[in-house]
Amino acid sequence: MNSREIVQRTLAFERPERVARSFAPSDFVWASPEIPNPQGEWRRVSEREWRRMDEWGNEWGRLESFSKGEVVRGALDDLARVGTLPLPDFSNPSYYANASAAFAAEPERWHIGSIHGLTFSIARKLRKMEQYLVDLMLDRDPIRVLHDRVDEQIRLQILRMAEAGADCVMIAEDWGTQTQLLIRPSLWREEFKPRFSALCAYAHSLGLKFFMHSCGQMGAIVPDLIEAGVDVLQFDQPRVHGLDKLERWRDQGRVTLWCPVDIQATLQTRNVAVIQREAREMIERLWRGEGGFIAGFYTDEPSIGLEPQWQQAACEVFLQAGRRDRLGLPVAP
Repeated sequence: MNSREIVQRTLAFERPERVARSFAPSDFVWASPEIPNPQGEWRRVSEREWRRMDEWGNEWGRLESFSKGEVVRGALDDLARVGTLPLPDFSNPSYYANASAAFAAEPERWHIGSIHGLTFSIARKLRKMEQYLVDLMLDRDPIRVLHDRVDEQIRLQILRMAEAGADCVMIAEDWGTQTQLLIRPSLWREEFKPRFSALCAYAHSLGLKFFMHSCGQMGAIVPDLIEAGVDVLQFDQPRVHGLDKLERWRDQGRVTLWCPVDIQATLQTRNVAVIQREAREMIERLWRGEGGFIAGFYTDEPSIGLEPQWQQAACEVFLQAGRRDRLGLPVAP
């Protein structure tokens, strides 16, 4: 089986011969829209401060030279401009030329079209998080206008990624702190679940799978995300939810889970035995030689203060244990 077949069988729970993986040699090739943005590069504005402007018009800041930073000024400073605020036009086919070339060059790997955010992650930056959450509760009508306009650009990205040769679209939208969902689950179901359902259905109508990354404690909405049509959930901190809950979501929802060994609770121990025990448990409980699990890898090790050897220890177990023949199971034809 080539990488593409491994991932296809993984998502369908059709007994791939080995666990799918995002570490080298990866089963995936990634690409995203490339929008010309001269202000998108970080520039130093003082001895400690850095600034940049994203393609949506938000200003970002950071206090060191390597972090992702955070929004310090959202583009939508006045809700009266919600219907006229200029947004990037993701319909331009030229933005996807490099994605199309990258996918065409790797026909045997799974093609991930990484799109720019989703409704919540984009809107909360445009309005800046604190004010956005107040508006979401107290002034919903203009916020819905903003959401509708953002969703239009998301749909355009999904369409263009399908045309470029993607097998799935992948979004990153963090919904939780370490302890709870960022908004009430009832509010999420009222305002955001219908949007997830519509966007997942649109992706599926184009033959694409829908992958989602999210950080934090957002287990309250995971069954809703599965019901809305999300095919893969990517968690970097699986221990936030616990393997019992992950196993239940996998079995009951037939959703594929994509996780590294937990980047905070486990990798930070720097204990090879602990790290490898968790990797083995994930193979035994979440993959089982059936599919439904992708062995992950956290690519930004410097940001969490990790040296490469700790994730390498986990990868060794994923490679060795994540094979049907190692589990004594026949290899599917």
